[in-house]
Order: sequence, then structure tokens, then C-alpha cells
Amino acid sequence: MNLKKNIKKAVVSIAFIAMAIILVVGFKKGDDFKIAKSLDIYYSLFRDVNIYYVDETDPEKMVENSITAMLKKLDPYTVYIPEKDMDDFTFMTTGQYGGIGALIRNNGEHPIVSKPYRDFPADKAGLKAGDKIVEIDGKPTNEFRLDEVSERLKGIPQTKVKLLIERPYSNEKFEKELIREEIQIKSVPYYGVVSDGIGYIRVSKFTPDVSRDVKNALRELKAEHGITSLVLDLRGNPGGLLIEAPKICNLFVEKGEEIVSTKGKIEKWNRTLKTTDAAYDTDIPIVVLVNSASASASEIVAGALQDLDRAVVLGKRTFGKGLVQTTIPLSYKSQLKITTAKYYVPSGRCVQALDYTHRNEDGSVGHIPDSLIIEYQTSNGRTVYGGGGIIPDVKVEPEEVSQLAISLITQNVIFDYATKFAFENPTISVVEDFDINDEVYRNFVQFAIKDSFAYETQSVKKLRDFEKIVKREKYYDQAKEEFEKLREKLSNDKEKDLESFKSEIIQFLRDEIVGRYYYEDGQIKTNLKDDIQLHKAIEILNDQMKYNSILSSDFENKEQLGMKMSMLESKTDIESEEKAENYFFESMMN
Repeated sequence: MNLKKNIKKAVVSIAFIAMAIILVVGFKKGDDFKIAKSLDIYYSLFRDVNIYYVDETDPEKMVENSITAMLKKLDPYTVYIPEKDMDDFTFMTTGQYGGIGALIRNNGEHPIVSKPYRDFPADKAGLKAGDKIVEIDGKPTNEFRLDEVSERLKGIPQTKVKLLIERPYSNEKFEKELIREEIQIKSVPYYGVVSDGIGYIRVSKFTPDVSRDVKNALRELKAEHGITSLVLDLRGNPGGLLIEAPKICNLFVEKGEEIVSTKGKIEKWNRTLKTTDAAYDTDIPIVVLVNSASASASEIVAGALQDLDRAVVLGKRTFGKGLVQTTIPLSYKSQLKITTAKYYVPSGRCVQALDYTHRNEDGSVGHIPDSLIIEYQTSNGRTVYGGGGIIPDVKVEPEEVSQLAISLITQNVIFDYATKFAFENPTISVVEDFDINDEVYRNFVQFAIKDSFAYETQSVKKLRDFEKIVKREKYYDQAKEEFEKLREKLSNDKEKDLESFKSEIIQFLRDEIVGRYYYEDGQIKTNLKDDIQLHKAIEILNDQMKYNSILSSDFENKEQLGMKMSMLESKTDIESEEKAENYFFESMMN
């Protein structure tokens, strides 16, 4: 074992020596010499740590960690991809991988199937959401981390994998031998008619040929349902292949229109992408739905259609990821994904959030300083703003999710109840007719209470934190009675809260149950019933005068007037929250 480790260290050290010699010889002046000098220092440090450090070191892991730390200082998207992670990278960029076609998650001692995809190996073998994977090829899964389980389920298409499955509520254990397939997740998981004459297309990722899938969906909606307007849903779409963005725009925009340009340090790599074919439909009114998770290529589509006044953009400001990554092969089948340019939409706006220091928790655009807010003009002369992401023409915020609902989701209470429901009910009505009635919800409440899930509101957390401060400053004895009264008022009654938040929880419960019978497309379809952003889009598309007015230069006087202020919304929200907290606690103390 020690011999192997020493050989491994020697190989890595020899590689570093060779690299250092080449670089020292190759670079002599200015910055080039600084690079060679820095690499020589790095090699010396690396060598001495491996020789003298008190415990055994893993040279390979040390190098990988140092590379990761170095690239992290540049931007979040320039990353080193070792050979072991190439399958995940391929899936992210193409939507393809070899495996069983199911999502898995932790839930107790063993991982469980959380979502089998329709017509892929797991589904064809009869696996269901909630099934416990006890063994993979005879090896107990409780010995592995979740990522290791995932790796064992993936593999070369047409190879076999044997699973020991335990089905909840049936006390049944059985073996299934699955033949892995090339898994390609649909880039257009659902399309349909959402109102008279209004079509809907959900685009989940920019994989190869997504533009073809959108065109086929649009063609079917027009031919079979006679739609006269369209909702294009890019919410939650993280992007993907840049080349597909102009192709999707080309369905609605004539040949020769600039959609996106890229500019970087290497001038010969700069390029401008235009529409190249005759448009499919230049007249159909379009509303594009976006949110803070719409990123990269989806921002290009939304931004280009907005700049060309070809669609109304509705929802929340987008993520603000406008950086071009190029993948460069490295030694030993590893790769470097490096940012080489930035995206610019037709008005000249850079999609990338220009300020890296004010991001929201999810990584999306946060507060933008006034100095970075620049005005641009659309084709019709409308004012739009740069600084990060695409600001919608019509801002519609989704409803906030309660802390109760978050607890029920993250602690698998809703998931586990759906598993129980599916075991007890072999079938349900069609998606359009299915809903959670009072009896089902009562059963769920009893199940949730029995589950003893942990649940604490933000107000209780804030009160506890404030209580610590007061104790530290030795004012607690004076305010003890007020604290106790307030704690009593704020203490959550699970059963009471489950009734108070019933309408919200029903939506999540219905979504999870429908997925057990009608897969992902059924979940999307049932979610649209209570989708306030979609309902607003339908309202706009049903009012041609309103739709046209939004796309005219006069619209700035109505809606765009508040857009610049909305760029500061994160800062304002924080200040408002702080003022509210101060008032809240001052009132309590008085």
C-alpha cells in the first residue's frame, strides 16, 4: 500500500517537475516570467508538503483542491472537471447519460426512487416513487453516499444492473434486473392549450435540437388546436447550448436579425449570431415567462425577443448569467470549462450581472449599484435597463412559500404521504379533474401530525436570536414577562397551521400525487391551474390592445417608470425588513 502511495506521489512530482522546467524555459520576460516563477514556487511547496507533512497526503486531491480554489476566485462558472465528473457534465450540457432513468434521494438508511421518468428502464421495470433501493449488484446501499449510489446506477448503455427493492406499505422485497439505456430528458416536457386560442410550451433546458422540439410543439398546437397566441415558459431553465437560442428566436423573427453577440479577450473568437432561416410565425402574440432561475440561453431568448419588441416578458428578473464558457480538453480525460466571453443581446445589454458582490442566496442578481444601471432602447424605442439579468416588461411575483410548506417538503412529509396514497389508490381521475378533497386533506393532516416533523417559523427564530442578544446585554430580567407572552403568541400549533395554510399545501400535495400517476408532464399540467404568472399572461394575450401598448414606446410611462427602482428592490427589501424588526421589538419592549 505504501509502495503504491509513494509511486503515485513520485508520478505526480515528476509531472510537476516536467511542467516547471517547460514553463521556466518557455517564459522569460514580464508577466510570462512571473507565471514561471509562481509555478516554480508552487511546485516547491507541493513537493515539500508531500515529503514533510506529518500525516499521509493525497497528492491528486491536493492538486484538485488547489485548482478548484484558484478558479473559484475568477467566477462561478470557470471550473475544473476531473474525469470522474465527466458523466454529470455531459448530462448538464446535452441532457444525455447512460443509466436507469430515475432521480434518487436520501430518505432514511437507504436511498429511494424519487421520480422515475416515463418509458425509461426504471419505469419499464415497474419501479415507483418511494421504492427503497436496498442493494445494487449485491452491495448494500447503506454503505455508500448518495453520489456513489448514483454512480453505480449509471453506466454504459446496454449493460445490466441488478437492484434489490423494498416497496413501502407492502412489506415486499424483490429483485429487478435493469438494462441501462442512453437517457435523454425531454427539453420540452409539456405543451398544450391553456385557454381558448392560447397555447403553452414549457422549455426546461437548451439541449441539442430543442428548437426543433419547440417548432414541432408549435406546429401541432396551431394545426390541431388552432391557437392564435402563445405562452413560452422559460422559468427554471438554466440554459445550455448557446446555438439553440437564435434558432428558437428564428421561429418568431425574420432571417438576418441579430440575436446575441459574444465579446471576449481573444478577438477572433468574438462572434455575432443572427437568425439564418425564414421565420415560422412572425405575427403570433407571445408572452415569455421568466424567473430568477432563468439563466444563460433562456435569458438570451427572453432578452432578444424583448429587445426586438417581438414578445412581452413577464415574471421576475432573470438570473443574470451572461458568460460564455469554452470547454478545453486537459490531460487524463479531464477538462477545463473556462469563461471566454460575455453575452450581449440586440439592444447592447450585457446579460451578466456586472456586480458579483451583491447576489441573492440562490446566486441570482441582487442589489445593483446605481452606477451600473444603464438605459438601453428596444427596436420600438422602449427603455430597458442593463446591469444584470433581464427585467420583465410586466413584473409578477409568485406567492411566497410558507415555512410550514418548506418543512413539509424538505422533510419528505408530502412525498411520503403521496407514496402511501399511491399504494392505497391504484388509479386517480384525469389530471384536469383531480383535486385534493377534504377527506384526503384530513388524512394528510393526521399523517403529518403523526410524522412529528420539525417546524419553526422565522418569527420564532428571530425572537430566539433577539432573546440571546437581550440576555447578553443583561436586559432579559426586565423583559422576561413580555418575551414569554410573545413566545406564547408566536408558538406554532401544527394542526392549526396545517388548516391555515391548507390552500398552499394542497397545491404541493396535488403536484406530488399527480406525478405518481401522470409523470412530469402531469405535474406541470396540474401546477398551471394555480399559476398566477400564467393567468396574468393569459389576461394580456386576451387583450390585444393591452398587449400592443406594452410593446409600444408609450409603455415606459406606465410600467417602465418603476423599473429602475425595481433594480434596487433587494436593498429596499432588506432595509424594510430591518425597520420592521426594529419596530416589532421596540413595540414589545415598550
